[in-house]
Amino acid sequence: MNKTDIVSYNLVQLQQEMNALGYKAFRSKQIYEWIHVKLCTSFAQMTNLSKDIRAQLEEHYTLTFLEVLERQVSQKDGTNKFLFRLSDNHVIESVFMRYKHGNSVCISTQVGCRMGCTFCASTIGGLRRNLTVSEMLKQIYEIRRLTGERISNVVLMGTGEPLDNYDNVVQFIQMLSDEHGLHISQRNITVSTCGLVPKMQKLASEQLQITLALSLHGVTQEKRKALMPIANTYELKEVLAACEEYYQKTKRRISFEYSLVAGVNDTKADAEELARLLKGKNCHLNLIPVNPIRERSYERPTRENAIQFKNKLEKNSINVTIRREMGTDIDGACGQLRRSYMNEE
Repeated sequence: MNKTDIVSYNLVQLQQEMNALGYKAFRSKQIYEWIHVKLCTSFAQMTNLSKDIRAQLEEHYTLTFLEVLERQVSQKDGTNKFLFRLSDNHVIESVFMRYKHGNSVCISTQVGCRMGCTFCASTIGGLRRNLTVSEMLKQIYEIRRLTGERISNVVLMGTGEPLDNYDNVVQFIQMLSDEHGLHISQRNITVSTCGLVPKMQKLASEQLQITLALSLHGVTQEKRKALMPIANTYELKEVLAACEEYYQKTKRRISFEYSLVAGVNDTKADAEELARLLKGKNCHLNLIPVNPIRERSYERPTRENAIQFKNKLEKNSINVTIRREMGTDIDGACGQLRRSYMNEE
């Protein structure tokens, strides 16, 4: 018989399942705690359940398992990059980063990506499939188990467009922040998007307290089109309006991500137009010197040019930082480790 993925059930769904099997309500909470708090990897570990119950669970359900194919550890800053194999042999990657304010994990939401951003390694090869709720949760659970360290921040900025896997991502956020699970504050969860306007508008109405991060990357419609095919569907003004709607409904400050590509979007005129676009908005701007990839000819600006770009924005009262680079001595950038593995295969 086909087994059901029990890790993707929230507590209410699990209670309904267990009720159908004739279990008392408290059993659901026990099982949920084993999966989402104690992070067990087999039903045999659920020692406060009878052998008969564990056998029945084993018969009907599966506990999603991620196999660690590779783990790279930076000698510079302790960043860990993980390459995981899924049950269908697809591979995904996740990153564990240590900061003064706490440990952060960046997870993938899809196998591959169909957004086609021209500077990104994640989209090469296209989209294979969406990740399930359990496959997203398990990236965090496995990293916590393997590192033995508490995780306080989660960012959905790995491989994939999170809002292209909307329903699973929303349930993932609800379960990750639920008091019966790891209970990570929604204020410490960031979801990135390249600008899927209808999904951004829908997310604004979910009553979540997460941070929305928009991948901007271009200050005009033409420049965004050259870098991001999604701009052929949604105008820049529509995307910025959706960001404003998100802020108005949630009162959560928007983050803007801006990859600096030498000679493409890092000129003085770009900085001036970017300052004009963001003037007066309650937002934070992350400047990200682009990571060169073999399949593209893009180059990163010099450190001096990046700082000059940042200074121009600061003079216009824009809250801006150059993102601290983590894991530079390993395949730390989004999509790099998975791409290297696929090339070898």
